[in-house]
Amino acid sequence: MGPGFHRGDELAANFFTRSFAGMKNNMLIFRDSFWVSLRVTIGRLAEALAKRDEHRPVLAAVRQGLTTQEERGQRRWEAELYRLEGLALVGLNRRDEAQSAFEQALCIARLQQAKSYELRAATSLAWLWGEQDRRAEARDLLAPVYGWFTESFDTADLKDAKTLLDQLA
Repeated sequence: MGPGFHRGDELAANFFTRSFAGMKNNMLIFRDSFWVSLRVTIGRLAEALAKRDEHRPVLAAVRQGLTTQEERGQRRWEAELYRLEGLALVGLNRRDEAQSAFEQALCIARLQQAKSYELRAATSLAWLWGEQDRRAEARDLLAPVYGWFTESFDTADLKDAKTLLDQLA
């Protein structure tokens, strides 16, 4: 990766930071018409701000997303939102709360039989446990979820899970 790649991340994070207040207002106005975009935007916002160690706005955005889902009675992205909440909490060094958020994400993904979200939640929780020297537990959690997949091993989520499993070995 060249220096331009990191500059692009910085520009994206700056854009999202400046746009966050306006986006939040737009979320309230257009909530019904772009709920799918909202989830994607929150995810991208979370990733960009996390790279800049700006975890409080991530946490606020994710919690707004969870509130919106509650109000609408839709739970489609609930697992992913809890996972993103966990990532923000890790960034704020609130690891016990992060673990609870990752566990909630994993539980919801399993109840919904959403294997992709289960993989993401399991990878996040396994990473946290690996950081806490709970490597065997982390491997035992992630390996069967990863093993469920039989194709598309070139996707980012499966690559991340495989890399983590290799590190935990």
